[in-house]
Amino acid sequence: MTVCEDVGVADLGAIFKAYDVRGLVPSQLDEPLAHDIGAAFAAEVIDEAAYPAVVVGYDMRPSSPGLAAAFADGVRDCGVKVIMVGLASTDLLYFASGRLDLPGAMVTASHNPAEYNGIKVCRAGAVALSEETGLGAMRSRVAAGMLPYVPAEQRASLEVRDLLTPYAAYLHELVPVKGRRLKIVVDAGNGMAGHTAPAVLGPLEAEVVELYFELDGTFPNHEANPLDPANLVDVQAAVLREKADVGLAFDGDADRCFVLDELGNAVSPSALTALIAVRELESEPGAHIIHNLITSRAVPEIVSRHGGVPVRTKVGHSLIKATMASTNAVFGGEHSGHFYFRDFWYADSGMLAALHLLAALAASDQPVSELVRDYDPYVASGEINVTVADSVAAVEAISAGLDAPGSDVTADRLDGLTLTGPAWRLNVRTSNTEPLLRLNVEADTEAEMVCVRDSALSLLSDAGQY
Repeated sequence: MTVCEDVGVADLGAIFKAYDVRGLVPSQLDEPLAHDIGAAFAAEVIDEAAYPAVVVGYDMRPSSPGLAAAFADGVRDCGVKVIMVGLASTDLLYFASGRLDLPGAMVTASHNPAEYNGIKVCRAGAVALSEETGLGAMRSRVAAGMLPYVPAEQRASLEVRDLLTPYAAYLHELVPVKGRRLKIVVDAGNGMAGHTAPAVLGPLEAEVVELYFELDGTFPNHEANPLDPANLVDVQAAVLREKADVGLAFDGDADRCFVLDELGNAVSPSALTALIAVRELESEPGAHIIHNLITSRAVPEIVSRHGGVPVRTKVGHSLIKATMASTNAVFGGEHSGHFYFRDFWYADSGMLAALHLLAALAASDQPVSELVRDYDPYVASGEINVTVADSVAAVEAISAGLDAPGSDVTADRLDGLTLTGPAWRLNVRTSNTEPLLRLNVEADTEAEMVCVRDSALSLLSDAGQY
């Protein structure tokens, strides 16, 4: 073993997040550090099983090829072969990990701005690693320099393999799209959907209007973060201009998909969760469906109404994947636009979610706005991100203000704080990836939602928390 120099625990703590590695390039994450992280990952998978190889992919950011090559070198220097799949969406990497039954790593910073990059890692079968299930051990190995390098003559090989075509074929196998011809506007945001969408959507009986399919990790048109309404302006305009049936917007690594109806209005990810859940329950009656606690309360209501078993979980992909596996759930959805499928190794795939929506739409004579209407009965604030000085004090300020003794409000602490009133529900929780407090409010009416939302923000302001 060799000891890597000048790596501090505090520095690593800034980039090793709850579910991945992510930071500024090159000040926080550079190629030498990526090399050591690759070696630490190899050590982690060597310790648990003698896997013959690790599969590695990367996104379109300028720093990604170099970081991926350095990570791969770290793996190979530990005597473990690397299969390099090259440019990939995160769900293509999960496909590779699942299909080949190998651990995997994806170099990407997802929806973060251009100056960031990161590494998502998984065990064989696309099983996610989190702080508690491997990332923490990797961080400790890098910090201590305890990396199991082998002699040069035992350095493992590198194989380059293209899996885009089998990835697209597998998605079509899972969700065939048949029926009327659709006109689809797709905004790739200069991200990896520009690489995968032609392979997946090209064979469909559809007209695809492409926006920003050129791979460019500097994001010259807008950030590849469709959770921000400002980044949906172009796709909304294109849907109206083209008189399209539907719009799709993907984030940078294309593992999240957001839908716009024929009027250019954003479809709630909770509504898409409910729609896909109903489709999956038609194929497997009585199945378990996972939803995190910030999805609309319509999701468990609709799942129950259609004979399924709703299971609530905390926010976070590794938690959802683990819960899906333990309950054999057929599908899971997050309000952030992540959608998980048992037949996709319990992993999330924005493109597979998009195919479900397109299949439902093509088989119907309804427009998207009518197709999802029954799945979206409540009024939501959308996620409000607030920078606070003390997240614990901020949450308690909201609790004290809205959950007064003797009130008809119920509270639980599964993930942050969830308060439920007679006609509304509020969740406030600390972000797992950013120094923010995330607030979501849902109510029976617009007036009730605005009242609760503004009351919560006022409580934060009065407490001096933002």
